[in-house]
Amino acid sequence: MQHRVLLLFTLTFLRVVAGGAAVADDWPQWGGPQRDLVWRETKIVAELPTDGLLPRVWSTPVGEGYSVPAVANNRVYVTDLQREEGNERVLCLDAESGRVLWKHEHPVQYSISYPAGPRSTPVVDSGRVYTIGAMGHMFCFDAKSGDVVWQKDFVAEYEVQLPSWGMVASPLVEGRQLITLVGGDGALVVSFDKATGEELWRAL
Repeated sequence: MQHRVLLLFTLTFLRVVAGGAAVADDWPQWGGPQRDLVWRETKIVAELPTDGLLPRVWSTPVGEGYSVPAVANNRVYVTDLQREEGNERVLCLDAESGRVLWKHEHPVQYSISYPAGPRSTPVVDSGRVYTIGAMGHMFCFDAKSGDVVWQKDFVAEYEVQLPSWGMVASPLVEGRQLITLVGGDGALVVSFDKATGEELWRAL
């Protein structure tokens, strides 16, 4: 089985090189805090070491996948595929050590092209984590414990005909709403109550 290795380079290195205190921004969703792919931290490293290497603080093996991690409140959330077991997973790691704090596994059978794992970046908001798997399984987790708060199956509940690339888009939190692409007939875009999973509206 192929593995990705999730690496974290600590602020200790940044402090040494930049010569001052550095406070890391959370990156709780695709595109960062403001979803604009802009890194607004200060006192960060101005250039890489001459050998091009940063000190490795920890590494954690994870399975196949295309999604990037979300980082919030000193925790890292990442999704992967355990191909041999036939499971998609959501992992919560300690950002300081890489230790797995909790994980959730659910069985999945891929019927899409490039069947190498989830695509959608997790979203962390108000003590919850939202994930969408490649086959349209959406979960809302308690960010601390990993308990499932609510879940949706887009194919079963909205009769979605999955595109060949699977579910890719990351959801958007706006107030009480969790808005995401679902792809159903008359329900291309759906807004859910982020706390309960109740559908608020659908469009297109």
